[in-house]
Amino acid sequence: MKLRLVGDLSGLEQGINILADKFNFSIEENGFPIKVNKNQDEKLKVTMSKDVGSITYSEDIHFFRALGLFLEASQEEEEFHIVEEPQFDKNGLFFDVSQGNAVMNINTVKEILTRMSIMGLNWLILYMEDSFEVKDEPFFGYMRGKYTYEDLKEIDDYAFSLGIEVIPCIQTLAHLQEVMKWPRFNPVREDEATLLVGEPQTYELIETLLSTVSAPFRSKRIHLGLDEAWRLGLGEYLNRNGLKSKFEIMTEHINHIVKITEKLGLIPMMFSDMYFRTPRLTGYGNNFDVEAQIPEEIVSAIPKGMQMNFWEYNRDDQPFYETIIDKHRSLDAPTIVCGGIYSCFGFGVNYGIAFRASNAILNACKKKEIKEVFLTHWGDDGTESQIFTTMLGWQLYAEHGYSRELDMEKLKRRFEFCTGGNFDDYNTIKYLDEVPGTSEDNTYMCNPSKYLLWQNILAGLFDKNIEGLNLGEHYEKLADHMRESIGRNGEFGYVFTLLEKVSSVLAIKAEIGLQITSAYKDKKLEELQRLSNETLKDLKGRVEDLRLYHRDIWFKTNKPFGWEIIDLRYGALLANIDTTIKRITDYVSGKIAKIEELEEERLIHPSTPDLPLITGYKGMPSASRLSQ
Repeated sequence: MKLRLVGDLSGLEQGINILADKFNFSIEENGFPIKVNKNQDEKLKVTMSKDVGSITYSEDIHFFRALGLFLEASQEEEEFHIVEEPQFDKNGLFFDVSQGNAVMNINTVKEILTRMSIMGLNWLILYMEDSFEVKDEPFFGYMRGKYTYEDLKEIDDYAFSLGIEVIPCIQTLAHLQEVMKWPRFNPVREDEATLLVGEPQTYELIETLLSTVSAPFRSKRIHLGLDEAWRLGLGEYLNRNGLKSKFEIMTEHINHIVKITEKLGLIPMMFSDMYFRTPRLTGYGNNFDVEAQIPEEIVSAIPKGMQMNFWEYNRDDQPFYETIIDKHRSLDAPTIVCGGIYSCFGFGVNYGIAFRASNAILNACKKKEIKEVFLTHWGDDGTESQIFTTMLGWQLYAEHGYSRELDMEKLKRRFEFCTGGNFDDYNTIKYLDEVPGTSEDNTYMCNPSKYLLWQNILAGLFDKNIEGLNLGEHYEKLADHMRESIGRNGEFGYVFTLLEKVSSVLAIKAEIGLQITSAYKDKKLEELQRLSNETLKDLKGRVEDLRLYHRDIWFKTNKPFGWEIIDLRYGALLANIDTTIKRITDYVSGKIAKIEELEEERLIHPSTPDLPLITGYKGMPSASRLSQ
């Protein structure tokens, strides 16, 4: 489509050119005229008549969303009048590029920013525990794919051209396992994951980290992390200072850090859970206790100007969120709220609980007039999922952000325009884990696709849990659906190619342990031989096919560092298939009298009332420790 934009386009030109390349329009003198008006009216307006169109906006991000609305509507209508009212000042996405060993490459980040802009999301937060380069600290982020100053500057420049603010999030207390393991950091080490409070070298390091990570960005805002320091004061701090309350230690530490942020001219925020979720720290309960009152001691201890970031990812209880938001406001600190999308437990996305929880938390935010929200994407355990499987969550946050009441039909249309993806196909991704044996919308967040893929064939820790569920048939049907979805999802068809290969592997792997055990117990030697000669060899070919494709997608999306973790998992699985074939062959041939692994009674793996939720690979392939 040829367009001619007339009006105040200051600062928009580069972003317009980026979107033109992606969304099939061009700016030409003989194009359809669109009058562009920037004013202070918070509403964005998009119109089209037979002769002219118009866009009225106040923020750059609203212009880019409005441009997308114009392009989308003009495909179907000759005349239209669209008015939207932004519900939040900041609404965006948060990506973990540290815990899951997956550092998105620059092209991937730019692709995300482009989609965010057309959706109308104006906030990108990069979670970088050690994923950025620090001068004179070679072991900080060593062999972990860290971003350079130039990388982060390029990201910030690109985002700025699209109306998006980029904010770094680092850790200034806990979650620093990948840093603390190096001897260089022994002087600032409380334990294997936590910085040593009160140690002068700790604050020298924090100042270096804050000045370094903030330098590439226009924004002066900084997220300090400060969450989940459950063992605070119980390591080296205890040896030096004796037993002190976590509240006292936390207050000391935050006051030190705030002095640094003031010195550097930064505006800090932090996760609020150490005040709301830790009875040992606060003495008043946790944030699930909606009746509890926050002591004045806590309220007065939080430094002025520190924004508190409430997080919760899987509750679908709007009144609960409203109550907790009110509790945060009693702290007299600006409140930010974030939800989450569960893509960290395997290859898929739990869209069932993501939609339920996101609707509840965002409706509560709108009712309570929270002005800043974001959606977290955590890595946690290897980042097996492909980042663009989560785009439906982005669109959900975007549509909540421009409407008091969510319109699902509009969301579906917008998703197709903004991504080229099919809503129903993306929503079907949830069935990797929402399988027979789980509740509707998988509210317990069971992740069978992950542990059934990686568990040992002859010593399956989860076989008993899935007896009688016919999961092989479930995954066979899902593989067919994923195969059909490839051609319906534009440039993101590869997302479904990957998931088709995962489902195809699980069509065999999910129940192969049960089948082998049954044949062994019934002494069906011919069936055992068939499973060994045919089924396991078929499985090995499917796993190898998945591994190679997954590797290609990883290197397309991420820096190479981190793939070695996934390599090890595939290598272990392929070796386990070989070992299983040998064990069966030895038994059938009479070389061994029994297969000891199959003699042991299978037990129900205790976890949720549904199927298990296993958050880490280390609990899947063996009942023993994988390493010291």
